[in-house]
Amino acid sequence: MNIGVPRERRVDEHRVGLTPAVVELLTSAGHVCYVEDEAGVGAGFSNVDYERAGAKIVYSPQEAYGRANLIVKVSRPMEDEVELVPEGSILMGFLHLAVARQERVQTLLDKRITAIAYDTIQNDDGTLPVQTPLSKAAGLMAPQLAGVLMQNNHGGKGILLGGVPGVPPAEVVIIGAGTFGTASAHAFLGAGASVYVLDQDLGRLQYLDERCRMGGRLVTMVSHSFNIAKVIKFADVVVGAVLVPGARAPIVITREMVRTMKPRSVILDISIDQGGCVETSRPTSHTNPTFVDEGVIHYCVPNMTSVVARTATHALNNAAWPFIREIAQHGLESALTEMTGLKRGVATHHGHIVNPALAASLGLKEVAL
Repeated sequence: MNIGVPRERRVDEHRVGLTPAVVELLTSAGHVCYVEDEAGVGAGFSNVDYERAGAKIVYSPQEAYGRANLIVKVSRPMEDEVELVPEGSILMGFLHLAVARQERVQTLLDKRITAIAYDTIQNDDGTLPVQTPLSKAAGLMAPQLAGVLMQNNHGGKGILLGGVPGVPPAEVVIIGAGTFGTASAHAFLGAGASVYVLDQDLGRLQYLDERCRMGGRLVTMVSHSFNIAKVIKFADVVVGAVLVPGARAPIVITREMVRTMKPRSVILDISIDQGGCVETSRPTSHTNPTFVDEGVIHYCVPNMTSVVARTATHALNNAAWPFIREIAQHGLESALTEMTGLKRGVATHHGHIVNPALAASLGLKEVAL
């Protein structure tokens, strides 16, 4: 199989679709990997690293896309990139199509592209095997981001996350106890903060309570709207981590709720890659990561782990490799038959939307795969 690895072109996107190690596994198995010039520089991989792994370096996106049957990316292709994806080819990446422009999705349909979204590959137990390691990495980043944003020189109230003897720590509210929420709860507790975690799943709350109570600094609550409204009034940091695989994130924090928050408190809307779970959120970038609305600092960077590109790229490849290998070795149809989790990740196939959540989000018709 011919596999293309384009250089990522979104603002501040430093990750890359394949590591040299995975390229070597593919080329050793007889596949051809076309890696665009300097595609891996942000993650610390040079052209020489890829050439040693057996890749062929190409010097334009037209070649990286045009020579490939399978295109492996990180972020959703931009408008000009979608035009380069060959008709009938396979595209893999964190596509987040529920919040993409509908004409972008229509192009995928018109070109009969099989779009496989890492963010919706889902095991039988409901876990998201490719999304999980990136969510965990982002969760571990949350306290360091929140700690900086609470500093006076970043517009915050001047609160130290863990406090000091005689001065209480920051009050952190996390909405969503999934992979990100759990990882960030551990990390915030480790930094000394007082943490409130809200979720609809009592099993997740039980898990956190048993493993993270840590001297009473963890409080778990059911995420009814009145509980959310109650806790964000006193929060120094609010983390929105609500995920519905394949669909737009629901708004769980309204503008009216944001207005009740303390001035210069901080919101990290981690759901922003799926549209955001806070009504006042809008996408930002690592270059300009924050804005102030209703007197509250908002951090809404969709590609959060792109600035820890080497760690994130290795983690992504570790998780995506079994699916990439199955497609490359046995072909798409066989892979979809053998791996039900991969099948759930297919968004478009042969000119049809085959993911029900995506179809519902876009108001389009779904065709069963």
